[in-house]
Amino acid sequence: MFDLVPFRKNNMMKRDDYFNKFFDNFFKDDFFASNDFMGNSFKVDVKETDDSYTMEAELPGITKDAINIEYTNNYLTICAKKENTVEDTSSNYVRREISYGEFKRSFYVDNVDDQAIKAEFSNGILKIALPKKEKGNNNIKRIEIQ
Repeated sequence: MFDLVPFRKNNMMKRDDYFNKFFDNFFKDDFFASNDFMGNSFKVDVKETDDSYTMEAELPGITKDAINIEYTNNYLTICAKKENTVEDTSSNYVRREISYGEFKRSFYVDNVDDQAIKAEFSNGILKIALPKKEKGNNNIKRIEIQ
């Protein structure tokens, strides 16, 4: 009879694996290292207590005057603009990673007293306090199972 050789998928490479390796090597380079493509976002932590929500946003390299916060129809929108005012035509950059542009994120936050929202910005961290209209979980209704 014939001798059977076990098939091992790990030893054989598909034809399209060469392209996958090429694209992986290209796009996994440090140049594209950020989680969001070309840095069009910022990171935010949201915390909830019985009487308020607290948001902390990382906005390094952005000035206080370049940040705009709006609360409309239960949506909190944070807009930040990072501008480059220095124009250097004499330098020959090999690589530039400093990004410039507008960053914007919106969050749905219900039950907020919009007249009492407070924000502060220090050392690249934006902190927003959003007090609740109704304290605690007063609006929870228990539903009986039949």
